[in-house]
Amino acid sequence: MKIEQVLAAPGLTGFYFDDQAAIKKGAAGDGAAYRGHPLTPGFRKVRQRGESLSIILILSSGEIAVGDCAAVQYSGADGRDPLFLAEDFAPLVEGFLAERLTGLEIGSFRKQAAECDILPGPGGGRLHTALRYGLSQALLHAAALKERRLMCEVLAEEYGLPIIAEPVPIFAQSGDERYVHADKAIIKRADVLPHALINHVDSKLGREGEKLREYVSWLRRRIEELAGGEYRPIIHIDVYGTLGLAFDHDLEQISDYLSRLEKAAAPFKLRLEGPVDMGSREKQIEGMMHLKEKLFARGCAVEIVADEWCNTLEDVRDFVDAGAAHMIQVKTPDLGSLHNSVEAVLYARANGTGAYLGGSCNETDRSARACVHAALAARPDQMLAKPGMGVDEGMMIVYNEMQRALRLLQLKKAGLGQLP
Repeated sequence: MKIEQVLAAPGLTGFYFDDQAAIKKGAAGDGAAYRGHPLTPGFRKVRQRGESLSIILILSSGEIAVGDCAAVQYSGADGRDPLFLAEDFAPLVEGFLAERLTGLEIGSFRKQAAECDILPGPGGGRLHTALRYGLSQALLHAAALKERRLMCEVLAEEYGLPIIAEPVPIFAQSGDERYVHADKAIIKRADVLPHALINHVDSKLGREGEKLREYVSWLRRRIEELAGGEYRPIIHIDVYGTLGLAFDHDLEQISDYLSRLEKAAAPFKLRLEGPVDMGSREKQIEGMMHLKEKLFARGCAVEIVADEWCNTLEDVRDFVDAGAAHMIQVKTPDLGSLHNSVEAVLYARANGTGAYLGGSCNETDRSARACVHAALAARPDQMLAKPGMGVDEGMMIVYNEMQRALRLLQLKKAGLGQLP
């Protein structure tokens, strides 16, 4: 089976591109938009529509393989690749990439994805992470079509992993509607919730963390009110480095605050993502490592999750090796080719660190489904419900794709069926 033609189709994502620097500097919300001027290069507005680009591979079998190029909500922040706009990259796909892919025999996904991941672009540098992400999804889809197998089976075989026909816990994210959307996640029985998007000190965290503490207390009560005692989700809050801003990066004060926040969340397990943003990769590793040590010394069971400055497979390995977090978010679009995300999850698991196969609200249904198969093969501790921040749509896409795959795996395990 060969690639006969390569096409590009522009699309929309499930959320927006947001200028994180401008928001942290106080860009005011205005309905679904933000007022103020962008600060991150490439942005025309503080918030602008999220864009994707489908890479379509027309195969010699007559079948079509598809992957979606997408970049994270906070593109251009903390060492990430810049804004990804479809009109800028569609010609590159149908020109530069098409010339190199047309006639390619579909073979080992792992090998071909790795080769495409280091393919120099027209200017000599690496291709944008979003392009590598989308192309790898299309190659994985093509390999699954050729082998008449599920994408998770292709990955499991190539990495020597067992197929486990059990679900991976799903993490639902609320966005700014952290009250109503938390209700949705509770009603739908999300395994992990609610993310909460605490990305501004004054309006969301509080100068002494009091607004977040009140929210966590409310969330604890709300879970008990709506679901009773049998439902025990993990509470996972992303604070985007705002604890560092509120407490002047004093790790002793931050660890003290997290100890108090743990009590507000009890009896539910609490995870805090991105407690500090130290401004560089090296300082971030050092700061997170010391914060983890201080939490341990206090007997505090809050788990801190690495996100900022942990953008590549190499970054993941370095954070893990340093013991700089209890859990690593593997932010799939930032890692480029999907095989890097699989290897990041496997590396974290093999070295005693929690693995969260994350990504972005600013992805698509297609990329989310591909990530479900990466999760079923690599078995992270949790994966993100995506795209969007409305809870319902992201949970539906991820949960349903997972359940379909699991049912087929169960059928095949029982020897009662196979893919046509």
